[in-house]
Amino acid sequence: MLLDALSDHLEGLAAERGGVLGVLPGLVADDSPGWIPAAALVREPYEGLLALVDETAGRWSAPRHVAAALLWKTYGYWHTMPMALGWGLGRRVPLMRLEDTLVRPSAAGVTVAASRVTVAVLPGDPLAEAEGTVVVPDLAAAIGEALLESQYPFVRALSTLTKVGERTLWGSTAEAFAHPLLTLGSYAEAARLLDEIGPPVAGLLVPDGDGYRRRTCCLWVTLPDADPCSTCCVR
Repeated sequence: MLLDALSDHLEGLAAERGGVLGVLPGLVADDSPGWIPAAALVREPYEGLLALVDETAGRWSAPRHVAAALLWKTYGYWHTMPMALGWGLGRRVPLMRLEDTLVRPSAAGVTVAASRVTVAVLPGDPLAEAEGTVVVPDLAAAIGEALLESQYPFVRALSTLTKVGERTLWGSTAEAFAHPLLTLGSYAEAARLLDEIGPPVAGLLVPDGDGYRRRTCCLWVTLPDADPCSTCCVR
């Protein structure tokens, strides 16, 4: 009931994409094999994380720092999308803590889910105080705290291990808010949310026509024969 609108929306996206979606529509992991605790990936010696980077490098014939950026573009997108859509659809934001997040390789690059999800809601929400919710005065601030808790360990590890810039990686997270929100309304709404969240995602996108353009590059364009993304800063 808390996240029915979000789950229905994600089910629709999965159907449109032939079942290829990098987040489970219900967000909570099933009991199928192959799930990897996200927290284990960002603990030294980072063997699991480096294995995912190297698999990405092999798939795209990419140097390691480019592979790290592309891996993050995938993981960061699917981890961020539920927060963005939850905010956009009804101001109910699902938060997947690092210790609760699970990931596995999939046709979508990776699929993200969680062993449990907490939903941030505003005080006036009819379901405030319901089981599984946390009432917050500021959803953008709650999202910002969630990014630092659940995404920054990945950003820091990937940057340290492969020398890809942290700002480059956060640019992909910023886009992961704007891209799904643009399907619900104008870019102005996404821009407002990013500004309210603040660092590390504010200021990394700029308006461009009816959409936006990145101020950082995801590094896809550096691959052999690759065309720049439609939102690329070098387009």
